[in-house]
Amino acid sequence: MRFKESPLLVYLSLFLLCTIPGTVLAQDNINWMEADAPPFFIHEGELKKQGYEDVLTKLMITQLPQYQHHHMTANIARHYQQWKQGEQSCALAMFKTPEREEIAYFSIPSILTLPVSLIIRKDNFDKFGGSQTVNLQNLLESNEVIVGRSNNRSYGVVFDAVLNKYGNDTNTFTYKGKEMSKNLFKMLIAGRIDALASLPEEATYFAEIMGVKDQITSLNITENQNDLEALLTYVTCSKTAWGKKAIEDINTVLLKQRPTEFYRGAYERWLDPSSIPHYRQLYKDVFLTITK
Repeated sequence: MRFKESPLLVYLSLFLLCTIPGTVLAQDNINWMEADAPPFFIHEGELKKQGYEDVLTKLMITQLPQYQHHHMTANIARHYQQWKQGEQSCALAMFKTPEREEIAYFSIPSILTLPVSLIIRKDNFDKFGGSQTVNLQNLLESNEVIVGRSNNRSYGVVFDAVLNKYGNDTNTFTYKGKEMSKNLFKMLIAGRIDALASLPEEATYFAEIMGVKDQITSLNITENQNDLEALLTYVTCSKTAWGKKAIEDINTVLLKQRPTEFYRGAYERWLDPSSIPHYRQLYKDVFLTITK
């Protein structure tokens, strides 16, 4: 025997689905993808969950109570896979690239970083021309050094373009395994590569935990000097109707939280003290002025 469904019963069922504790509709979920890459995210040790993206992801979660949040450890390849499949997944701080814009929506800038530099051993300083600033294109064209990079990672549009155009099997090494930054640092210290592309806070973190702070130095990259996008990262979500709405909600949080000392301090904690005054000036004059 078939029973005719009552419209009232249907409405009541939907109401209960939305209000019973522990029941959340699919569109209210966010999977936060977190790479195993200190000091962005720190997954183990004494500083576990104290990376600057750990801190800011936690803040974002508290500010978006309308979503149910989940943490997902994912390398960069997994990030791409999630976005291409249209999953309800976001990442807190990604460089904007044409390839990524095809599969993901981007927020207003979420974190201001200091630009990527080349980390080298001090005893190799003369090999790089004896200057604190190098031209990446000229360096690669010389084919005299090997630069390490992480697979699928972006270092900023301009840096990526030079690395992709002039890099080859002779002058670059691409690491594809886990703990990419950590293992590239190990390769640098062991002399298997001559330099690696890194953000300043990464270099500070790994130099300290590996006890090699007095053995390495950083070189500025000419191509990064006038590239604003080399300083900006964004919250990135799948390019779907869900992702578009999520980014709108995330932008509201960013506009409210970015001016706070707590928000700025999450990144500052990992900088060399001498870099902080310059960083704060950039934060005020550049980062906070970008609101769309």
